[in-house]
Amino acid sequence: MALSQLLAPQLAERAGSRKRFILRVVFIHALLWVPILLIPHVFPGPKVWWLVGFFTLSVVFGSLGNPAWGSMMSDLVPAGMRGRYFGLRGRICGFTTLVFFFIGGVILRFSATEIFFGFSIIFGAAVLFRLMSWYFISKMYEPPLRLEWWERRGLLDIVSSLTSSNLGRFTIYVSLMNFATYIAGPFLAVYMLRDLRFDYLTYAAVIVSASLVHLTFLTFWGRRADSLGNVKVLSVTSILIPLVPLLWVASHQLYWLIPVQMLSGFAWSGFTLASTNFVYDASTPENRMRCIALFNAMNGGAMCFGAILGGYLALYLPPVLGYSLLTLFLISGLLRGLVAVTLLRHVSEVRPGVRGWRR
Repeated sequence: MALSQLLAPQLAERAGSRKRFILRVVFIHALLWVPILLIPHVFPGPKVWWLVGFFTLSVVFGSLGNPAWGSMMSDLVPAGMRGRYFGLRGRICGFTTLVFFFIGGVILRFSATEIFFGFSIIFGAAVLFRLMSWYFISKMYEPPLRLEWWERRGLLDIVSSLTSSNLGRFTIYVSLMNFATYIAGPFLAVYMLRDLRFDYLTYAAVIVSASLVHLTFLTFWGRRADSLGNVKVLSVTSILIPLVPLLWVASHQLYWLIPVQMLSGFAWSGFTLASTNFVYDASTPENRMRCIALFNAMNGGAMCFGAILGGYLALYLPPVLGYSLLTLFLISGLLRGLVAVTLLRHVSEVRPGVRGWRR
């Protein structure tokens, strides 16, 4: 998925329209759930590899339109209200996802004796709803895209200026923060289920507490980003994010971990919202698709390598308070703090009309 982002701007420009390209990849994304649905019934041999292959294609086509979509939406939404708009949009989408996640669980629960029938209902609904989203995208207005050759920059040119441009330094900062986060992030589930022996209900309570707070505070952070700027929001949340894995070391009691996860949801809701909006603000319309694609690719790659490194380190680290994964959490928290302290101060606000703005 991360690597496919680098191809997206060129493919969108060859399509001649961002909206036309988005509609094509969304339609393919919808149809790819059909072979996934049919795997248990039609495809021969080891079915897991068919699932891996089709799901990989689904993820790629599901994200391939992201740079074009971000470019189009940043043209449609005025800069002064992007925080509020994308905060509200994120909250609506997040709560919708959460509701249908539980609906899917209910469907699988009542189809336990015919589990493939239950999954067929879910995947069939995915096709239907994705085609519905394709219809509504087709009704959207697409602002004209400026493609003056003298203002455009190639992807390699943007990469070469990563350390010297404001947006480049910001991309490196967010990528390294995600790298440090994913050293530990994927292993919270292992720690709770294997080491702490939480049942699934307790595990779900810890995870959902972060998700609910994340969604609730998106509009809160959106208003602050519009009035104070994205860098102000990033400065505050970058103080809180390194604390989260460190606090996991303090206690393994539920009354402690749920508030810690609520703090995590509060901090990450502001960080992710301000990060996306900063890319929209700091990139010019002519180069925005390439900037978004590079930002997505670098962050996706950083998450991947962080998780791989964390999985390797977890096998050899000495335990803290009896658990080697707690050592991994400590490393992740310290690395997040180091990234925040050393790199964020080199990023300047680009939105005019907010406190602390600098060109």
